[in-house]
Amino acid sequence: MTKHPILVTGGTGKSGSRVVSLLRARGLPVRVASRSGEPPFDWLDRATWAPALDGVTAVYLVPIDGELLTRPFVERAAELGVERVVLLSGRGVDVPGYSGEANIAGATHVDGESAVRDSGIAWTILRPAWFAQNFSEGIFLDALRAGELRLPAGDGAASFVDAEDIAEVAVAALTGDGHSGRTYELSGPRALTLTEAVAEISTASGRDLRYVPLSHAEFVAELTAQGWTDAEAEDYAEAVGPIRRGMDSHVSDGVRQALGRDPRDFTAYARASAEAWRA
Repeated sequence: MTKHPILVTGGTGKSGSRVVSLLRARGLPVRVASRSGEPPFDWLDRATWAPALDGVTAVYLVPIDGELLTRPFVERAAELGVERVVLLSGRGVDVPGYSGEANIAGATHVDGESAVRDSGIAWTILRPAWFAQNFSEGIFLDALRAGELRLPAGDGAASFVDAEDIAEVAVAALTGDGHSGRTYELSGPRALTLTEAVAEISTASGRDLRYVPLSHAEFVAELTAQGWTDAEAEDYAEAVGPIRRGMDSHVSDGVRQALGRDPRDFTAYARASAEAWRA
């Protein structure tokens, strides 16, 4: 398998970029799927799929939210000889009521998991909790840099998982034995409320930051006032909903199952990422 390139979709994202780095550090050939790549890859242009998959025997698959493209992509991969796929899914896929009706990612993950299981390819599914890196590289960063994170998460807690751990599990599943047919539920070692997480970030960065809980309606109204569409604002609010409803506080043992060690704690993550909030 190592003689063939490993295709990484979402290769510039939070988990995909780390998967690429880890594979390259091992001296393994990697093909990063992107519109500017060689060959170019575009989820919405199916003509680009086969060239990107040419000669590939393993794929790290990060689906495109809101689109049911995982199934046809995996079917094409199977036709072209791909032997192993590691799918980045999401927490709560099999939990009734986890994703609200407005959340576009839910259907993508449900169909995606079904697709890889039906594909005939050796598969591994990763179901991460909220990424810790959402605070330092993602949707929470601008708000924290401005000093205040305002979300409709109430006093709910989440067991934030470090993207470094997600990438290490993905690479283990892409390159090692014993992971086929496994679904790894990935989280950090403890749950934190948003108040606690922001306090950790304040300590690490030396800045006075705070979390402000909003109602669903207040949050949507603030986003639409900033120019978000109603659908976008509702989707974001629905995505945060499981934290408010107490559905994200459980700790999962997928990192230990896959790697034989505990996941990195949020405190270590915050210290390593402190410069992000000082910018």
